[in-house]
Amino acid sequence: MVARTRIRLRQINRQKPPKIRDRTAALEHAVRVIYHVCCLAGSANLIDKIRADLDADGVRAAMRKHDTAAVFDWLISALSYQGISDRIAYDYMEEHGYVRWEDINKKLAQGAACPKLKSYWHFHGCHYSKLRQTCSQPDHIGRCPLPTHDLRNGHLNQLAYSLYLFIRDLAESDLIGWIDQRLQAADTPAGPDRLARMRDALIAPLREVHGVSDKVLTMALSSLLLGAPKKLRLWPEVGASMIAIDTLVHNFLHRTGILHRFDAAHAYGSACYRRGGCADIIQAVAKRIDARAFNPTFPAVFPRFVQYAIWRYCAQSGLAVCNGNRIDDRKSCDNVYCQIHNICDTIALYI
Repeated sequence: MVARTRIRLRQINRQKPPKIRDRTAALEHAVRVIYHVCCLAGSANLIDKIRADLDADGVRAAMRKHDTAAVFDWLISALSYQGISDRIAYDYMEEHGYVRWEDINKKLAQGAACPKLKSYWHFHGCHYSKLRQTCSQPDHIGRCPLPTHDLRNGHLNQLAYSLYLFIRDLAESDLIGWIDQRLQAADTPAGPDRLARMRDALIAPLREVHGVSDKVLTMALSSLLLGAPKKLRLWPEVGASMIAIDTLVHNFLHRTGILHRFDAAHAYGSACYRRGGCADIIQAVAKRIDARAFNPTFPAVFPRFVQYAIWRYCAQSGLAVCNGNRIDDRKSCDNVYCQIHNICDTIALYI
């Protein structure tokens, strides 16, 4: 009985370590854990794979030519991977088709009676619902072009038109030029907040496009920027600094005790991107991990690589070690075969 009680006490103490308000100690723990994960799951060909995928879709060639239509077609497809598994989203688009720049361009050129389609600013509050076949302008829905696209749900129809109107009205139909101008304008002055300024110069306005989540927007922009041609010199640096937080990454930071030690516990969602949240913690860790050790062509500080390594360590399509299918999240993780188990705080997700 005594021995059993001692074991139970050790488990409880391990599951709920005392809060460490010393940021240095919390950061040391985070770096130790995440560095091991990078060694196990880091993708040394991450940038090469992104470039190859973009080349296969003709996106890098389109960027060189400022071909907005081709970049829009890729971007709207990438932004459609939200709210459902990637496989289901992909299969639906393959069966029902994709929405394209030229499709929207032709439909709007024919003349749209709905006042919501006059401009990007007018489009706010469209409220089109595919399921109910309703919107905020029911008198015009019979001639509205949105329902003519068989997308997975009405939010995606609104996203496509909102993004199209954003590019047409704010970027003057030159998305590549708009991105480059935004980055150049935010490039100076030099300072520790330079990259954050440049990220925000892109993400803040695009976040206002209907139906775009921070996660999918950051993932898509990061790939676009990392795969950019050499003449777009600022793009790869900013893309490397972008971090996409999904539930796998957030839950990993919780289970390992990293959020707890930073006194930064929070629910998954927008708080992950707030000051001191998941993204900030990964940014701080990435500054302590030299990514050139994994590929000498990488930038020394490569937050996207670090975040992607965590995702691969957890995801079913990656190493599938740290996720809800492998762990009973009602209790502390007991997977002694996990290679970071002995340095993990193993905090239960639901306590």
